[in-house]
Amino acid sequence: MNHPVALITGAARRIGAEIARTLHHQGYRVLIHFNHSETEAQALIAELNHQEHDSARYLQADLNNTSEVHMLAQEAITQWGRLDILVNNASAFFPTPLEQSDEQQWDALINSNLKAPYFLSAALADELKRRNGSIINIIDIHAQRALPGYPIYSIAKAGLQMMTLSLAKELAPGVKVNGVSPGPILWPEQAAAIDEVEQQVIVDKTLLKRTGQPQDIASAVLFLAQQNFITGQILAVDGGKSLFSH
Repeated sequence: MNHPVALITGAARRIGAEIARTLHHQGYRVLIHFNHSETEAQALIAELNHQEHDSARYLQADLNNTSEVHMLAQEAITQWGRLDILVNNASAFFPTPLEQSDEQQWDALINSNLKAPYFLSAALADELKRRNGSIINIIDIHAQRALPGYPIYSIAKAGLQMMTLSLAKELAPGVKVNGVSPGPILWPEQAAAIDEVEQQVIVDKTLLKRTGQPQDIASAVLFLAQQNFITGQILAVDGGKSLFSH
C-alpha cells in the first residue's frame, strides 16, 4: 500500500511500455491499459512481475467508449486502493487528407487523443487530489505546428495541449498537470508508415540530426512525476525539431 500507483494508457507496447518500465523501475506499481494488444500486455506484465511480485496489472478498455473510460477509472483505483499518477499516452495516429476525411476518422482520433484523456482525468480527479498526484499527457510537437496530411490528429493534439493548461488550473493546487511533446522517436506503423527517404527528411529537420528513443520520453515523464513545483508546463522532447527554421 505504500507504493505509488501509476496508470498508463496504451502501455502494452512502444513508448507506453517504456514509460511503464521506467516508472516500475522507480518503485511504482503500474497499471497497463490496452485495447487490442492483449498479448503484448500479458508479456509486459509477466516481465515486470518477474522483477517484483504483483507489481504490475493490466486493464482493457476501448477509449472510444465513454462508459468503458469511466469503468477504467474505477478499476484503476480499486486495483491497489490508490492512484497517484495518470499518464495519458494512448493515441490513434493515421492520415486524414481533408477531401477524404470522414466522421468515423474524426471520432477515432478525437476520442483517443482528447476525449478519453479528458474524461479519464475528470473521473480520477478526486483520487489524484487525495494523493497530491499528477497527470502527464503525451502530446506532440505537431500540436503547435500542424502535420500536413494529418489535420484531425493535429487538431486533437492541439486540444490535448490546451487541456493540459486548462486542467492545471482546474485541479490546482491538489494535482499537477503537465505534458510531454515528442518529436521523432519511433517511426509510425501501418497506414501512417513512411519510407526511409521521408524519415531522413524528418531527421534532417532536427537540430540534433537524429531520432530520439522511447527512453527519452519515459525519462521526461519520470522527471515530471517526481517534481513538486511544476504544473501547467509542456516539455518538448524533439531533438530541437520544433525550433528548426524551415
